[in-house]
Amino acid sequence: MEVKGKIKLIKNTQVISEKFSKREFVVITEGEHAQHISMEFILDKCDLLDTYSVGDLVNVSINLKGREWTDPKGEVKHFNTIQAWKIDKNEAVVGDNKDASGSDDSDELPF
Repeated sequence: MEVKGKIKLIKNTQVISEKFSKREFVVITEGEHAQHISMEFILDKCDLLDTYSVGDLVNVSINLKGREWTDPKGEVKHFNTIQAWKIDKNEAVVGDNKDASGSDDSDELPF
């Protein structure tokens, strides 16, 4: 799966244990019903966010993870995680009507 949008937040890497670390970030999707999607990179993938900044347009490849947990009272609970495994900058300019040759194929007047 893939999520496309603008980076809203990048957190610092959290070291949970010797063998596990994660880095959370939020991407706002585009469109009429924009969503604020919280995702995380884990382990050696945490450093992938080092070259990104808030405001960057990105394409993020993700996996949905789910797990079941029984609390001390015996209640079963379910948790979902959106785990990112790849991120790329999206250099597309929204609203640009020019094709690769640089010509404007729009017949509309600029006013």
